[in-house]
Amino acid sequence: MKYAFTLIFLLLLFLGCIPKQDVVKPNIIILFADDMGYGDITSYGHPTIKTPNLDRMVAEGMKFTNFYSGSPACTASRYALLTGRYPNRSGFGWVLVPNSPRGMHPEEVTLAEGMKAQGYNTAAFGKWHLGVTKTEYMPLQNGFDEYLGLPYSNDMIPPKWKDIPLIDGNDTIEHNPDQTLLTKAYTDRALSFIEKSKDEPFFLYLPYAMPHVPLNPGANFNDSERGKYGDVIEEIDWSVGEIMNRLKALNLDKNTLVFFTSDNGPWIIKNEKGGSSGLLRDGKGSTWEGGMRVPGIAWWPGQIKANSIQTQRASTLDIYTTALNLVGGEAPKDRPIDGRDISNLLKGEGMSEGAPYFYHGPGNRLHAIRKGPWKLHIKTSSQTGKDYFEGKLPLLFNLSIDPSEEWEVSKDNPEVVADLQAEIDNYLARLKSQPTFFDQN
Repeated sequence: MKYAFTLIFLLLLFLGCIPKQDVVKPNIIILFADDMGYGDITSYGHPTIKTPNLDRMVAEGMKFTNFYSGSPACTASRYALLTGRYPNRSGFGWVLVPNSPRGMHPEEVTLAEGMKAQGYNTAAFGKWHLGVTKTEYMPLQNGFDEYLGLPYSNDMIPPKWKDIPLIDGNDTIEHNPDQTLLTKAYTDRALSFIEKSKDEPFFLYLPYAMPHVPLNPGANFNDSERGKYGDVIEEIDWSVGEIMNRLKALNLDKNTLVFFTSDNGPWIIKNEKGGSSGLLRDGKGSTWEGGMRVPGIAWWPGQIKANSIQTQRASTLDIYTTALNLVGGEAPKDRPIDGRDISNLLKGEGMSEGAPYFYHGPGNRLHAIRKGPWKLHIKTSSQTGKDYFEGKLPLLFNLSIDPSEEWEVSKDNPEVVADLQAEIDNYLARLKSQPTFFDQN
């Protein structure tokens, strides 16, 4: 009798007579540090900065060792994250200042807009830096239901600039706010948003103001062995822990993908006020590995295997396509999208590398390419003013053997140089034949 009932149930289900259970859509949270280097977290090798919550993310989730930001600079990297497109497609320079006439074009489809189309509540709390001179550039006009934060970098303050506003929605609520309160304020708003969105799917974007200088840790974070820089990192780590704990308390952790990364490498010309790129060369502003290879940690209990290490290349551009696919959406088909779906990497499964990765430096100009273990520089730059290889170009490195880019090997691998140069030529030719950015005149 039980066997017969089972057959009838399966038949009815197949014919559609029994309604299927609604698929629960995962929540998506992106935690985005500003100028945190590859070597600034305990689990990535820092000997004195204490990051127990980020280390817990690693222990309970996945640590990427070949993860890249879309750019080594603030504005361009945020554009890449929120559109899945290389920053040279944006139509603006790589760092916007308070009076820049350009910003996020209304025809761009941001990750927040893609999430809203799938019924998600959306919020951003932190640094925007994608244009401020027109309301259409701001977060609420680009898919976010809520916003609290600074519209640009926390060093764009008097006397060089008039002031820096703290914005809630589209309204300025304070001028030149006390920056020691920012990380807590953003975290409190994030926790409130999670709490009130607990019964509906949500997308939360938390782009911290720091460790970009000036360094302004909260009053309770004042004893790091690494000094004030360490204090700032340890407060961000506290914020990460608060969010993870709240997700667990609300039983949302098993249905929430949390991704932690940085907008670019450390600001090494700031000396002790800047961070560390670990074993990587150079830092922010450069397309050397230290400028663009950053921490990447994915946490999703029950979906991502605990304490897993992912050595395959991935980038912030991939978060865009992956997140949209996970929630039942898809990336726009009417424009070039450079990110790919890395869901299989999150599952610990192998997948093809896909297209090469292109590094864009100052002015969003193409500087280098990575394909497999190989990286070819056709331009180099450094905020330090150093020319590490005394003008020699191109430069070839095997990053699997030499992630520090110490040993230049183009002479011994002419066929690799030729292959990567052909990839560059093809990429530049495609840029001429396809739309790269929307008219902003």
